[in-house]
Amino acid sequence: MIDRVQVLHVARLARLRLDDDEVARMSGELSKILGHVEKIGELDLEGVAPTTHVVEVSSALRPDEPRPSLPREVALAQAPAVADDGFLVPSPQA
Repeated sequence: MIDRVQVLHVARLARLRLDDDEVARMSGELSKILGHVEKIGELDLEGVAPTTHVVEVSSALRPDEPRPSLPREVALAQAPAVADDGFLVPSPQA
């Protein structure tokens, strides 16, 4: 069972503010998720190859080949704020 302290810790790491009702709800929901994960952990997967997709996917990734990118002026044209020829983003708050 995930308790209130653990939910608040994860919320702080994710920089989320949760009210008391949300903390209580998240405690229950996260506990259910971990219960499902425990059930999956009980499966006998001996001889089952790891996969990245549920179904067979061919050519899921294209070759990584360099291509021309947008000119800087075009990329910055719709930016809400620009500084030093780049996007201006707010500084992270502690």
